[in-house]
Amino acid sequence: MTRAFKAYEETLSLRDLARQTPDPEPASTPPPAQAAALRPRVFVIDDEEGICKFVCTAISSMDYEADYFTSAPLALRALKHCSPAVIFLDIALGGSDAVEVIRMLGQCQYRGVVQLMSGTNPEILNDVRRIGERHKLIMRPPLTKPFRIDAIRKVLEDAPIDQWPDAGRPVDEKLSVGLSEALKRGWLEVWYQPKLNLIQRKFAGAEGLIRCRHPELGVLPPSAFLPNAEARELTDLTQFVIVTALHDWQVLAKDGFNLKFAVNAPIAALTDLNLPDLIRANTPKDGKWPGLILEVTEGEVAKDIGLAHEIATQLSIYGISLSIDDFGEGYSSFARLRDLPFAELKLDASFVKNASQDPKNAAICQAVIELAHSFGALAVAEGLETAADVQALQRMGCDIGQGYVFARPMPNELFTAVLRKRAA
Repeated sequence: MTRAFKAYEETLSLRDLARQTPDPEPASTPPPAQAAALRPRVFVIDDEEGICKFVCTAISSMDYEADYFTSAPLALRALKHCSPAVIFLDIALGGSDAVEVIRMLGQCQYRGVVQLMSGTNPEILNDVRRIGERHKLIMRPPLTKPFRIDAIRKVLEDAPIDQWPDAGRPVDEKLSVGLSEALKRGWLEVWYQPKLNLIQRKFAGAEGLIRCRHPELGVLPPSAFLPNAEARELTDLTQFVIVTALHDWQVLAKDGFNLKFAVNAPIAALTDLNLPDLIRANTPKDGKWPGLILEVTEGEVAKDIGLAHEIATQLSIYGISLSIDDFGEGYSSFARLRDLPFAELKLDASFVKNASQDPKNAAICQAVIELAHSFGALAVAEGLETAADVQALQRMGCDIGQGYVFARPMPNELFTAVLRKRAA
């Protein structure tokens, strides 16, 4: 561990604290037989059977189920019946290739991890990885053959399998939850992921992320209840998230913690809500309240800059600012941003990942950081997973960072417990 990153660990100590503090409301534990049946499943897709067997043997020794396929058609047929937690994917597949598989994974909205592996040119590997990211897939930095068992183990340890409870479960057994039902029954929770000031090495706030704690299925990610949600349901959800975040800030403020929260909000929902009344009724009366950040995607903003400007201006009256999320993904005109008051530009995670080694990603990150600063806004890097990327973004002058390298999203009770333990 480098000296620079050790300073982050000593200052923040988030990951160790989170491990030591139990979840006050753990999800229900499945019976042993059911738990065994739901052991994470991994697919290995490579036209060299020897490689497949080597990777599968390593995977099986780590308490995972493993299946291998020597051609793309065989793998694609299996994917119709099972959604693995991780897919190890070779570039060339004898009569097919990884791009074909990636397109299919994108079409079926695969939510597990794709780990490319090949002995081919690293530049081609990185280009294929970018294609996967454009299809909204979780792409890990490529493995260059030959690699060791330790590299396979690290892929499985780093995979966010806990965020995708249905990974490895037969497709026809996947269960989704209606958003209206989740709201009505009180199953929804706002979890918090810390945001860190990369320059001062201290807390800068937290992003609120929605989760559903189902009485039978346990904690479910947004993919289980958002894809089929109607506009009215999303408006109700946005109101719930804003009100919850404002209430949670007041609870933390009583303990002496003054953090700025950010939550996601669709532009359409903000136009449907009676924002002035909602905010006046729920805004903390404490003079120390730092305000609230609403994160809207670049794609939504680009559709109607004028509407976004109206919303941002109205919100600023009440101490609420906009953050443009997934910036760089929507390819909107930079010139149009001058018409929109915003407090943050959030670098899309696909550019942040591997920014320490990928010169193209690094160049994009640097450009967005400088753009944010030229508009008087903060640059926020999300999806930080390695110490090397943290250091690279810090050298570029990025203001705020968040990601698994610091802490995963956690329930409010656990987040509060972590803050208290750190303060003590």
